[in-house]
Amino acid sequence: MPILKLQLSGAADAPLSAALAATLSRLTADLLHKAPELTSVAISHIDPAHWFVGGASLQAQQKTSFFLDILVTDETNTAAEKSAYVAAVFAAMQATLGELHEVSYVHVHDARPAAWGYGGLTQQFRAVRRQLQQ
Repeated sequence: MPILKLQLSGAADAPLSAALAATLSRLTADLLHKAPELTSVAISHIDPAHWFVGGASLQAQQKTSFFLDILVTDETNTAAEKSAYVAAVFAAMQATLGELHEVSYVHVHDARPAAWGYGGLTQQFRAVRRQLQQ
């Protein structure tokens, strides 16, 4: 936990995807305190001719963009941690992708613990189980 879904403008590039997955996993561990062994990153690529900002395609603007949606358990991170994470992700993406459109998004999605999980167990169930084991 968590899962990160990254959309990138541009052609599929396995080495770039691997580098970004590693960077995002590190930032997620360092700034949001999430366990790297439970962090999943799914990356998809979108042709810049099919990504529009302000009515014009990224291809026409000669820029790149990204959208990162990260799902975390609600109330496990402070507003300051999430703000630092958004800033660090944007800086890392800009350093990696180059001419990045300012309208590139990071969404830290706080999900209720009873509404999501992995391995067939909700995050709420895991938390209750941890409390009972203490």
